[in-house]
Amino acid sequence: MAGFEFVTAGESHGKGLVAVVSGIPANLPVDLTLIDLELKRRQSGYGRGGRMKIEKDQIKVISGIRQGRTLGSPVTLLIENRDWTNWENTLSAEPKELEEKELRRVTRPRPGHADLAGALKYNTHDLRNILERSSARETAARVAIGGFAKLFLHAFQIEIASHTVSIGEVNLPLNRSYSFEQIRSIYEEAEVRCLDPEIAHRMVESIKKVHLAGDSVGGCFEVVARGVPAGLGSHVAWDRRLDGKLAQAIMSIHAVKAVEIGAGVRSGLILGSAMHDAISYDSAHHRFYRETNNAGGIEGGISNGCDIIVRGHIKPIPTLRKPLKSVDINTKEPFDAAYERSDTCVVPAAGVIGEAMTAIILAQFFLEKFGGDSLEETVRNYNGYLEQLHRF
Repeated sequence: MAGFEFVTAGESHGKGLVAVVSGIPANLPVDLTLIDLELKRRQSGYGRGGRMKIEKDQIKVISGIRQGRTLGSPVTLLIENRDWTNWENTLSAEPKELEEKELRRVTRPRPGHADLAGALKYNTHDLRNILERSSARETAARVAIGGFAKLFLHAFQIEIASHTVSIGEVNLPLNRSYSFEQIRSIYEEAEVRCLDPEIAHRMVESIKKVHLAGDSVGGCFEVVARGVPAGLGSHVAWDRRLDGKLAQAIMSIHAVKAVEIGAGVRSGLILGSAMHDAISYDSAHHRFYRETNNAGGIEGGISNGCDIIVRGHIKPIPTLRKPLKSVDINTKEPFDAAYERSDTCVVPAAGVIGEAMTAIILAQFFLEKFGGDSLEETVRNYNGYLEQLHRF
């Protein structure tokens, strides 16, 4: 995949999170306040834990931007962890003589986390080495990267928004549709980012009830991308299918256990005549269009010009005040899994991460098709393609 590649690094309680992004064309205007707003959105939502009160995420640019515009070279970002002051000795890169208490070793794996599987894979008897990196704190870096992808896509009138579809058993009706404008207009301080105020209230009450019980609850978010042109992705190879890459990206978000595109699971419950989107032609505007969008904007692995619609289903967060049974990796003795500071529900925040990952994938496919070392070159290539579509 050419263009817009990235890597993240950093531990949950380390000095900070680092991201390096390559392939962004030169001369893209960058408003860092918009990136910070994305990070703030990730930290919001009813049901978040105490860590959100500690961290006030903001990015620091180390390379790749000058006077508010990208240079075409790799962009390096840093998000500092404010909690680092409490962990400097425990996570020191240099060896230190520390008391056992200060080492904060973890030998008791928590069910539902990467603790045990990671310890077995990396041959460590200190689960701290696993849980620090496997923490969802890493997604802050991805949201920052997604902010750059959004800025790039916005230059081509592509917009992305999300909303909460369900929390636990409280969900929006399947037979109710919402416009992109409605989704985009969600008040970002809304507690659960749900489009229906009555259902949103029920969601909040459900989270309260679960929290009091010492449990956690999952749900589903939906991401919609508007303005995506037909032609991103390809049918010619399995690893060039847009829907396949989107599904992988959404599934890579911590706690996501299922992904749907378009009608998703419902596709297997309805007849073909009801499932597939009939094609019409608007001769006045020289374009093909569809009245329905059960395909979720992708057919044969290629975007078809309709809105891209993808859903992620989040499992309940596995760190519980109502502990599950586990076994100490050293003594092999059973115990009740330890509780660490955590969330009750992360579905609204996961939707923001879903936006970021969707933006990253769309930016990758967009640059694969249209290329360009500078934004101006990409614009020329894209406009030429639009003219081709207009003459089709």
